[in-house]
Amino acid sequence: MGFFATGIVGVKTVLKQKAPEISILSPLPSYLVNSQLVQSLNIWKPANTHVLSKSTQKPVISAKAAYVYDITTDTVLYDKNSKERLPIASLTKIATAIVALESKKPDTSIQISAKAANVGEDSMGITTGETYTLEELMYGLVLHSGNDAAMAIAEGISGDVPTFVAHMNQKAKILGLTDTFFVNPSGLEEDPPLPHEYSTAYDLAILTKYALSLPLFAKVAATVEYDIPYTSNHKHIYLFNETNLLTSYPGVKGVKTGYTPSAGLCLITYAENDGHKLIGVILNSESRREEMRALLNYSFSLLGVKVDS
Repeated sequence: MGFFATGIVGVKTVLKQKAPEISILSPLPSYLVNSQLVQSLNIWKPANTHVLSKSTQKPVISAKAAYVYDITTDTVLYDKNSKERLPIASLTKIATAIVALESKKPDTSIQISAKAANVGEDSMGITTGETYTLEELMYGLVLHSGNDAAMAIAEGISGDVPTFVAHMNQKAKILGLTDTFFVNPSGLEEDPPLPHEYSTAYDLAILTKYALSLPLFAKVAATVEYDIPYTSNHKHIYLFNETNLLTSYPGVKGVKTGYTPSAGLCLITYAENDGHKLIGVILNSESRREEMRALLNYSFSLLGVKVDS
């Protein structure tokens, strides 16, 4: 049973103005978690800060920030502005998935509201009044980056979006993500005066590793295509994973794309080759897939792993 199903009574909300750091300031409340609870968790962070470097030509990329970490050997393979706060667009949905899967069982039924069905932009195609399981919505959230799925999940799990987002920020605090803040479950840009969500390539690597420890998330992230069959509760929906490196780079097993005008092209990728497990994060790139491919080639070559990409 997940934290938010059992431990939410241990959370206190404290209004606190946050000082500007690096590039983005959030004036919203910071949600602080009971320290005894935090100390009881096994919080993973990259063990090494030294970046492995050899004679191999280091890729020059357009991305404002990037980070590649080998979990197997605890080695930083590439670092560009990895602790700079930047908008992260739909990478936010990784946190949405974590909170949802730790709160409810996958077969939990969620009825779709008009607000969720009509949230706009990227959509899995759900309709007002339909009912889906959390697991079905999870595929729409990750494969199609469905903003409608994100909204439906938030409403179905917490009853309303602000409560769910508060839980997302609580989870970020629990995981030790000191440079991460969420304002909605989808990553869509909010109208002024609300701030953008933000995170860093470093924090997102930690968030992603944690998400991949949840079996259903790992399964969904590694799925290329998925059929939600017709039932009396909803229509048939066909979903295809937008993270196309799944089918074009050896060993890739997801995870998530993201884009807004402010965030630019973003991508998080998890890849396994020759016993090495790499998480790569790219934020605000002009060519995220090509640059991720270059970073993976470079990173595996540093480890002495030959990949036929």
